Amino acid sequence: MPEITLPNRWEPRAYQDNLWRYMHNGGKRASVIWPRRHGKDDVALHFTSCAAHERVGVYWHLLPQQNQARKAIWDAVDPHTGMKRIDWAFPRELRETTREQDMMIRFKCGSTWQVIGSDNYDALVGTPPVGVVFSEWALSNPQAWSLIRPILAENGGWAMFITTPRGRNHAHRMHEMAEASPDWFAERLIASETGVFAPDVLETERQELITERGEEDGEAIFQQEYMTSFSAGLPGAYYAKLIDKAEADGRIGFVPYNPQRQVHTAWDLGRNDATVIWFVQANGSGWDVIDYYANTSVGIDHYVKHVKGKDYNYGEHLLPHDAENEHLVSTTGSIAQTAETMGLKGVRIVPRTKSVANDINEVRQIIPICRFDKEKCTKGLDALRSYRRVWDEKLRAYRDTPLHDWASDPADAFRTFAIGKPKDVGQFEALDLSNLKRAMA
Repeated sequence: MPEITLPNRWEPRAYQDNLWRYMHNGGKRASVIWPRRHGKDDVALHFTSCAAHERVGVYWHLLPQQNQARKAIWDAVDPHTGMKRIDWAFPRELRETTREQDMMIRFKCGSTWQVIGSDNYDALVGTPPVGVVFSEWALSNPQAWSLIRPILAENGGWAMFITTPRGRNHAHRMHEMAEASPDWFAERLIASETGVFAPDVLETERQELITERGEEDGEAIFQQEYMTSFSAGLPGAYYAKLIDKAEADGRIGFVPYNPQRQVHTAWDLGRNDATVIWFVQANGSGWDVIDYYANTSVGIDHYVKHVKGKDYNYGEHLLPHDAENEHLVSTTGSIAQTAETMGLKGVRIVPRTKSVANDINEVRQIIPICRFDKEKCTKGLDALRSYRRVWDEKLRAYRDTPLHDWASDPADAFRTFAIGKPKDVGQFEALDLSNLKRAMA
């Protein structure tokens, strides 16, 4: 077998060198905000190839969705070499097996590498990784990092987050944190300064995006993809501008529980057994959104216990229409019946409506009269900002349907709230005075 040196016939470009040297010198955490066509995944793949042969272990390359993982990484061909990206980074001579269906490579040294969609992050539980790349992190489910972070903290593994911006969401917060932390590498590059594109090429790209997507979306895409701007709007987003306005108006901050008002919950029972709950209170002129909870692959008993474990005086619990017939893990009977049997009083099923578009308009009407607790509702707010329409590449237009990704379940739960419009029930019928005394103590 011919001698193979890693990285395989590849070396970092000048603007990639800071990241490359940081990781090769033992760096553990990197937040990388680079423009389109700047080789984010290439750097990550070639570094992972080196790392896998220096430390035997499990390595993952995560994209937002499983179908993207195959298209962008596993089957992708590098335009400069004509080689598949994985064959360039991971020479076949170094492999023991290549599992096409699982998109997994086992190396002769004992390490494994796999490309996966973070939309199915709960299925990752098993053999713990020692190195993880989060590609297109701004579009990925942030809960995936919550699952993986303690694993890497325990085994001394590394994580690399590579992305272009998509508004001021979890990727923005992480990058700000990384910039302030001595334990992180943080770098944001803009296309006008790296030399990858000539100025006239950038301007042509900007004009073509505007022609293709319209003035507002085209400019936003250019600012995000090439100028790496976190301030540009998310194209196709339903609620991002409304959430940004709430923040500008001071309606996102400290919003405490008011023990003199009842707390209502609004639920979504999502795919893959994911469930989301918003906690809201009427405040006289609108709504205080005081809390948020999401989890997956646990039964309705877990959620009921979580809700009842909070010292809130509850009014209504709004469940979506499928609560009458859908099952969660380890439950019998409908979700609504099980919740009531477990002592969750005030359960109300919100009927299914005929128009998702009308439901979304209901949410648009209610957000301007909401105040959100910033600390407790951060993940939910990220989802509301990220919830967006599907762009149809063939029709070159947005569809009337929302994109189903990690933001869908939180947005659907908020839609349950907007449609159901919970009402305070009789003070002496539903108010738990023991909770009230504890809250006021």
